Amino acid sequence: MKHRTVTFVPVCAAIAAGILFAACGSTPEDPAPRGSAETKTDIVSLRAAAERGDADAQYRLGECYCIGDGVRQDVSEMAAWYRKAAEQGHAEAQYELGLSYARGEGVPQDNAEAVKWYDLAAAQGVARAQNNLGVCFEYGEGVPQDAAEAVKWYRFAAGQQLDVAQRNLGHCYSRGIGVEKDFAEAVKWFRLAAAQGYASAQSDLGACYYSGQGVPEDKAEAVRWLRKAAEQDDERAQSLLGMCCYMGEGTAQDYNEAFQWFRKAAERGRADAQFLLGMCYCKGEGTAQDYDKAFQWFRKAAEQGDAEAQFNLGICYYNGRGVKKDTAEAVKWFREAAKNGDADAKKMLEVLDNAPQP
Repeated sequence: MKHRTVTFVPVCAAIAAGILFAACGSTPEDPAPRGSAETKTDIVSLRAAAERGDADAQYRLGECYCIGDGVRQDVSEMAAWYRKAAEQGHAEAQYELGLSYARGEGVPQDNAEAVKWYDLAAAQGVARAQNNLGVCFEYGEGVPQDAAEAVKWYRFAAGQQLDVAQRNLGHCYSRGIGVEKDFAEAVKWFRLAAAQGYASAQSDLGACYYSGQGVPEDKAEAVRWLRKAAEQDDERAQSLLGMCCYMGEGTAQDYNEAFQWFRKAAERGRADAQFLLGMCYCKGEGTAQDYDKAFQWFRKAAEQGDAEAQFNLGICYYNGRGVKKDTAEAVKWFREAAKNGDADAKKMLEVLDNAPQP
């Protein structure tokens, strides 16, 4: 059969919708901060107090082993000292011991044991333990999955102004997890976390302003929040901010800036940004046209299941752009894209199926 030149699917508003779906209410996060600062001169006296059974000293010594402050970093010693303090009821040590079990640091990885210690710390009001317990209930890690129970614990921690819990609670409202779906309530919690500088919540809030979910649509306000998150290396925000720059939504159209944001997110492994970066190389927007690089980025995104990238990768093979022409490989990627719902891929397969055979 004759091969005709087929154009690439252009960047469009539909792509932005895909970014929004990923950005609004994605996986809850556990920041799990650790560590303190004991000087080397304090270690001798700190160890002596710990060995006498002082729970606070045991906890602080565990922290020293956690970050290698005044002692050689040693997660086994860390966990051992946290355990001594935790067994005496030290709330922060209970949280840290739970975190050790969740991560398998210094102890065998054991979600059920993590939940046990989080629960003890949460009952004493440790906000991070309450949040992590919520994550365990939401995903059924160490306990039976229970969305309502997850919301309960997120709410306790959010009430203590813990930014990640506020964001996680917003995520529940945006998805209807354990509560009725309520975008206005989701925005409330995203805003509280965003005001504390929490990048994921700033990204969520920006996405809500972009789409008008829970707030009136306001592209300029979307860009303001997305930029705050993007500058903290939030790849979801970088991808959507790049789209705003590309399309001139809420900011002046600027292909060069769009390219820079797409590249930052793409290099961090975000599939939609990899596809969009490929489109920039393909069309020579914000950078010199380079089909070889376009092909490379389309492949990276396609291998992560991005349907538009799969279709455009097929086009590369079909037209021999950035890669040797290979109709069989093109059809393979058209089929993958069609399976993932890409309408252009379905049409292309119909064209190929109906084409006269040589």
